[in-house]
Amino acid sequence: MTISNEKNYLTKLSDLSELAKKSKKKKIAVAVAHDEHCLGAICAVVKQGLVDATLVGSEKKIREIAEKLNLDISEMTIINEEVDAAAVKIAVSIVARKEADILMKGNVPTATFLRGVLDKETGLRSGDVLSHFAFFQVPTYHKLIALSDAAMIPAPDFKTKIAIINNAVGFMNRLGYNKPKVAVLAAVEMVNESMPATIDAALLSKMNQRGQIKNCIVDGPLAYDNAVSMESAHHKGIVSDVAGDADLLIAPDIEAGNILYKAYGFSSNAILAAVILGAKAPIVLTSRSDTEEAKQASIILAAAIQ
Repeated sequence: MTISNEKNYLTKLSDLSELAKKSKKKKIAVAVAHDEHCLGAICAVVKQGLVDATLVGSEKKIREIAEKLNLDISEMTIINEEVDAAAVKIAVSIVARKEADILMKGNVPTATFLRGVLDKETGLRSGDVLSHFAFFQVPTYHKLIALSDAAMIPAPDFKTKIAIINNAVGFMNRLGYNKPKVAVLAAVEMVNESMPATIDAALLSKMNQRGQIKNCIVDGPLAYDNAVSMESAHHKGIVSDVAGDADLLIAPDIEAGNILYKAYGFSSNAILAAVILGAKAPIVLTSRSDTEEAKQASIILAAAIQ
């Protein structure tokens, strides 16, 4: 699928597969790949012809899992490394050398994985901030909606919120969004000096109007209902290109973002895909509670960028 000027958005996660097919075929390096769910998702996406994979981890365990689950790993490169931290370092180095386009976390603690990613000498640092980006197909919304940040930054200050927006917008631009509509969320839609999130949102909106935040349309503060419901926005007299039609939601902090992320997944029957942004390459770091479908979609999301 190609995003047109008339309809500059995606409507379902399966559209990402069409984008990935039209993009250059990507290579993924998996750190500590001896994990059933991770290996199953990788094999499913490789079978679709969307990625090639290098698996770093215990070769014995990888082959045992493949045999147990009847997975075809014959076309994948396997690098044997029994020590988790060393396996992470190898996978990170493969991406750093541009021998792979995507990094994925396997059966390794997140802290160990991120230490390898953030190593100042051998890691994948490209900016100041790593941020989480999730795409949701929500049954009650007319298109895909993105959310950031729900998993990485506990209490982003104003400067960090700029980086979160820039990470997400840059990624969406590479998916074909010319100017994604960005709603900066707060509890209310009016600026209130006793509610810092509303002040940050208003400043971010003004910076966008002045050209300091580019390649998107930013509005805020917007309460969640105003961001996703045109009827609610009209009822409150909000005139905005973003209200009721947001492509990207910016959470005020990790608590709000994480609650919304899980509410979508567990209470709204939403399908999701998620990546970590702000490194030299997209990073697939899924939650243990994410479904197999979400893991596959996350890999495809990383592979879909141009």
